[in-house]
Amino acid sequence: MPSSSDRVPPADGPSPSGSSGTGPVDQPLRGIRVLDLTRVLAGPFATQIMGDLGAEVTKLEAIDGGDEVRGIGPFYPGGESHYFLAINRNKRSVAIDLKSPEGRQVVLDLVAASDVVVENFRPRVMKRLGLDFEQLTARNPSVILLSISGFGSEGPLVDKPSFDLVSQAMSGVMTITGEPDGPPTKLGIPMGDLGGGLWGAIAVLSALVRRHADPRPQHIDLSLLDGLMGLLGYLGQYTMLTGTVPERVGSSHHHVVPYGRFRVKDGHIVLALHVGSFWTRFCDAIGRGDLVSDPRFRDPEGRRQNRDELIPIIEQVLEQRTRAEWDEVLDLADVPFAPILDVAEALAQPQVQAREAVQTFVHPTAGSVDVLGSPVRFVGGERTPLAPPPLLGEHTLEVLRDRLGYDDEQITHLVENGIVAPAKDPAS
Repeated sequence: MPSSSDRVPPADGPSPSGSSGTGPVDQPLRGIRVLDLTRVLAGPFATQIMGDLGAEVTKLEAIDGGDEVRGIGPFYPGGESHYFLAINRNKRSVAIDLKSPEGRQVVLDLVAASDVVVENFRPRVMKRLGLDFEQLTARNPSVILLSISGFGSEGPLVDKPSFDLVSQAMSGVMTITGEPDGPPTKLGIPMGDLGGGLWGAIAVLSALVRRHADPRPQHIDLSLLDGLMGLLGYLGQYTMLTGTVPERVGSSHHHVVPYGRFRVKDGHIVLALHVGSFWTRFCDAIGRGDLVSDPRFRDPEGRRQNRDELIPIIEQVLEQRTRAEWDEVLDLADVPFAPILDVAEALAQPQVQAREAVQTFVHPTAGSVDVLGSPVRFVGGERTPLAPPPLLGEHTLEVLRDRLGYDDEQITHLVENGIVAPAKDPAS
């Protein structure tokens, strides 16, 4: 099929709503076009962040099933995966055969109409598809390409398959997670993938700013292993300074005491007594002001060194009252503490409701769906309603016609030859 760059609208053209300019204050990326070649979690999470900030995200999916997580249950009515709905809102879906020459040509036309391309294949897959950085820049000399992979584009593990759990194992994170007498444990959330998505979004935002001064193309090489190790923070620094590997401390802190999970009469709470004044207030509130003057516990280092003596004393006091009773006492003392909530309790708590963290979209097959919205707020801005995650190929025809200017004959050719596919009718 012929390629004509003159049918591709400029990257700073009108947004999907038809408006131009920067748009509402809570949509700073309005006018930015993102071509999303990602699947599973890290890449889709990065592009969802961009979509939440107003970018126009076009998600390319394989014709035969689309993003693999569409098949992960449980499912909403109509067969929509909870997993897919959680990380693919504010996007449009184009179903395409990336392996066909004509399919690749469609992709390159989309590249010419995009500011950012995001992919999370293994290194060298894009080259095999004929979509490597050189090919992309030939069509769009100012493109920003974000490549997310398990281990990046260089090093001995470049071709090794990786998922979140692999990153957690190889970053050292699992050896510092879990109870002291237990085995290494994965984090409760897939922070390797989520961290990759967060770093990816930050990198793209930085590249967009840089483009104002330097219009040359930019290729961002992001490794999930690098990303998770970058979150080790002071524990990584501690290891490099001392040569000592941090031990597992459960819900406690390696250096701050008391800090962590404590049993009360009807459950558990956490204490986070990170600085001296909170320690004094806490001791007064629980009726143990004598601990403040005890030479063993007088300063943070003493409390750390005498952790095994201090913790049982505190536990004995806290177990005498219920969670609600300690809530009243410790809140009055202005001490940093909290009850330990399960996920359902966390979603229902008044603070989360007051912040309107849970938002709703209406999906064409799943109906009304509650989701956790973006935590980014711009004071003075109005929160934009969420667009539901797309059906597979829901926007194929629209994108070919309106974005790329393909005529009816070209579109019919692509559909009839299995190069692209529109969405199936939800009613069928």
